[in-house]
Amino acid sequence: MADAEEVSNKQVIFRDYVSGFPKESDMYMTTSTISLKVPEGSKAVVVKNLYLSCDPYMRPRMSYTTDSYIPSFKPGSVISGYGVAKVLDSGHPNFSKGDLVWGFTGWEEYTLITAPESLFKIPNNDVPLSYYIGILGMPGITAYAGFYEICSPKKGEYVYVSAASGAVGQLVGQFAKLIGCHVVGSAGSKEKVDLLKNKFGFDEAFNYKEEQDLVACLKRYFPEGIDIYFENVGGPMLDAVLANMRVQGRIAACGMISQYNLDKPVGVYNLMNIIKKQIKMQGFVAGSYFHLYPKLLEMILPHVKEGKVVYVEDIAEGLESAPQALIGLFSGRNVGKQVVLVARE
Repeated sequence: MADAEEVSNKQVIFRDYVSGFPKESDMYMTTSTISLKVPEGSKAVVVKNLYLSCDPYMRPRMSYTTDSYIPSFKPGSVISGYGVAKVLDSGHPNFSKGDLVWGFTGWEEYTLITAPESLFKIPNNDVPLSYYIGILGMPGITAYAGFYEICSPKKGEYVYVSAASGAVGQLVGQFAKLIGCHVVGSAGSKEKVDLLKNKFGFDEAFNYKEEQDLVACLKRYFPEGIDIYFENVGGPMLDAVLANMRVQGRIAACGMISQYNLDKPVGVYNLMNIIKKQIKMQGFVAGSYFHLYPKLLEMILPHVKEGKVVYVEDIAEGLESAPQALIGLFSGRNVGKQVVLVARE
């Protein structure tokens, strides 16, 4: 193969399994080389990565685990996650050079994707490409499936969303408002609380860091109780919610970011309420709901184009910024969906 087709390829490598809070030094940059042509006879594609997604589910992948829905990262290997990319060469009948795609890729400039069947082609429409790792990607499917499929919302119900300004929470709140629910969200800074009320249209919002007593706080915002809780944080917040749920309330357990960095998880004490109040609590992962993707697009694209649903992103520039951007999720440094811009088309 001609040398001209080999190019240098900057990569983010996972150093070793992590316990406690992850650090930037748990990852490191390296440069290797890659051929921009797919191997003869293979059905692979070679892509140029444009945007990478930083998501909380990536933290459990940094610990050694054998019983998760997604495998751990391998020490010494490239970090992987959702991204938006451009096809440079394809051995697969579904993809051609120049196609824009989103799906699982490597944290590097170029990636050889050996099983491209799971990639989604991006149609020509006038929305930012980065939306395909956010509102029109995995977080969008997560919000759509968790809220509509698991919570079965009805007009007038009381909805509470934790981590409400994040990639998923900001959408759940807006979906709830579209149906006519009363929505309250929590976040960890004044700036985020203002966003919830002024940009995303939540009825109320509060900074959980300023509340001494979460049970009393939720009682204040939900004097009638909570019908639907979209769970993103776990721990003491889940406990406080259980004490404030209404009869036949629903909890969609999407994530528990307060627990990801703990060696010993925090217990929950108010579980009796699940029986007394006939609460349904269901965990779910986005991967089980990708079949709903066409429904999500059909529902959301008109709203996005009319400005009825908005999406806030926090964009870090350059592959080198990816480790810091990922670590920042766990101290709430990001405002909105955390994206890494690797290259412009």
